[in-house]
Amino acid sequence: MKKLYIYMLACSAAMNISCSSFLEEHPRDGLSKEEAYSNISALYRNGVASLYNYVGSYKDSEGLQGTGRGIYDLNTFTTDEAIMPTRGGDWYDGGFWQGLYLHQWGVSSDAILNTWEYLFRSIKQCNYSLEQIGQYAATHSDKELPAYQAEVRALRAMFYYYTMDLFGRVPLITSSGGGDKTMLQAERDVIFTFIVKELQETAPFLSEERSNTPGTYYGRMTRAVAYFLLAKLALNAEVYMDADWTDGVYPEGSAIYFTVDGKQLNAWQTTQFYCAELARMGYRLENDYSSNFAIFNESSQENIFVIPMSKTLYTNQMQYLFRSRHYNHAKAYGLGGENGSSAALEVLQTFGYGTDAVDPRFEYCYFADEVYDLQGNPVLLDNGEPLIYYPDKVALDVSNTEYEQTAGARMKKYEVDNTALKDGKLMDNDIVLFRYADVLLMMSEAKVRNGEDGTAELNEVRGRVGAPYREATLDNLLSERQLELAWEGWRRQDLIRFHQFTRSYSFRPQLPGEADGYTTVFPIPAKVIDMNGLLKQNPGY
Repeated sequence: MKKLYIYMLACSAAMNISCSSFLEEHPRDGLSKEEAYSNISALYRNGVASLYNYVGSYKDSEGLQGTGRGIYDLNTFTTDEAIMPTRGGDWYDGGFWQGLYLHQWGVSSDAILNTWEYLFRSIKQCNYSLEQIGQYAATHSDKELPAYQAEVRALRAMFYYYTMDLFGRVPLITSSGGGDKTMLQAERDVIFTFIVKELQETAPFLSEERSNTPGTYYGRMTRAVAYFLLAKLALNAEVYMDADWTDGVYPEGSAIYFTVDGKQLNAWQTTQFYCAELARMGYRLENDYSSNFAIFNESSQENIFVIPMSKTLYTNQMQYLFRSRHYNHAKAYGLGGENGSSAALEVLQTFGYGTDAVDPRFEYCYFADEVYDLQGNPVLLDNGEPLIYYPDKVALDVSNTEYEQTAGARMKKYEVDNTALKDGKLMDNDIVLFRYADVLLMMSEAKVRNGEDGTAELNEVRGRVGAPYREATLDNLLSERQLELAWEGWRRQDLIRFHQFTRSYSFRPQLPGEADGYTTVFPIPAKVIDMNGLLKQNPGY
């Protein structure tokens, strides 16, 4: 059923490379270079398909989502969306989770270092593949070559997008040669311009087939994935074109121009253009919100880019449900749980929890109050009393309180796959990275920022779940992105774009000097700077 990733798994052992040597790797042990790229089929398997091993993972700090202590956690637990309370002897982990929430991560965080290394390892491997495709093309004229080259360039651009978003100034490397001691750093606006150029140039060569549907292009970079990224890049252009994010001066999106389809469009018009292209390609909202996150959700007309999952075919994991549910809650499904991650208090306010006007999506996204198993029976604690989650009792540290095990609303979002393996981490729900509801919200926001009316798009999203009409304002749109995209890994980027990331949250005071915005990017890891004196630390660290 899920053919593409079988090819990827066959290559995975050869792609398992030490973090400490991520810029000096020699992949595919056991295959000579001549064998690995001897014909167009081998070139595809080893130069294109194998790269998708980097999109998902089962290891900490690797993969775009699904694993812990990596991109997703840096984008989620640093915000007012989610918190990992310390629960007695659980979830302190040397202060790591509290440090994320408090923005006290420092320059020596192993998680930040490992995420940096994962991203540059992925970029470096894309460069290597491009070199091999180029060498093959010098003596061959297979019709697939332009598309393969474009796909790898677009994939590299996506990895650079995440790298730039997290770290701001990063090395811009387009070859597999050299080492970590010679990488030269580029300003964030230079990286941004490079990513946009790569995606615009490669999009015409990418397939218009759906990436979220099993088949030849399942899980791959397609034109729709490139368009989504271009819309997201343009929407955040004020952030990404700002070479000094600590001086209090921001460029105006209305004065940042892109060449799109032969026309000069400002950032907001560019966002609208690519969102409209995705609508033209047939993406639409599913009638049922939850169907996007169901078991075997490959038929979704809304999902644009996913990490394919299978409990029997792939090693990609989804750890977020596992680490959120109470032990007995998970056990009631025949799965494992770690009783950890919870919604922050601000989430309850945004959703209207405990009021007569609670947003319908709270029930889709969170477990709260009394909990039931799949047969409708109450889940019980070890003492025989019903398990009840108390959303409003969450705190940074709930140790030695009566709510130590039960504080906080827990992650729901994805349908329970009670046949999942490895405590529930190997499931058949594909992990959703990009979807059309986000496209509508980007379109609405871009219109509002450009002085237009984005109410129709906002209320198309709200109407799907029966939420009442709301006017499209920037405040309402930021709230709506929390309501619609809860647990999907966008909150940090959204708060930064709305200039709210460094404000105080519940239990999180603003750090001294943080008002200048220095924590809106993570530090270049100290070990990386120690290895390469050419790299300059981000301001404030």
